[in-house]
Amino acid sequence: MFRLWAKIFKDNRMIKDMVVVNDKPNIKRTQKIFAAIEEICYSYDLSKPIWLDSTIADFKRHDKTRFTQDNFMEPVEFDYLEIHIIEED
Repeated sequence: MFRLWAKIFKDNRMIKDMVVVNDKPNIKRTQKIFAAIEEICYSYDLSKPIWLDSTIADFKRHDKTRFTQDNFMEPVEFDYLEIHIIEED
């Protein structure tokens, strides 16, 4: 089972969170991550974030990263969106 936790922060407080579960066995890890981000963005009515080099490096190193205003094409009303893989097969 694959679970990704998404949290939205504003002024150092978590204002929203959700866990996306993907138990499809025949898709790759990267596909699961992008599918989870797509579901998160749809739920929160956000545009898809852009993966910058620093975002990719953090995610590779920690299985966790933050998307700030720099990662979005449209203005956002929060400080950052953090994603974190909390479980994978």
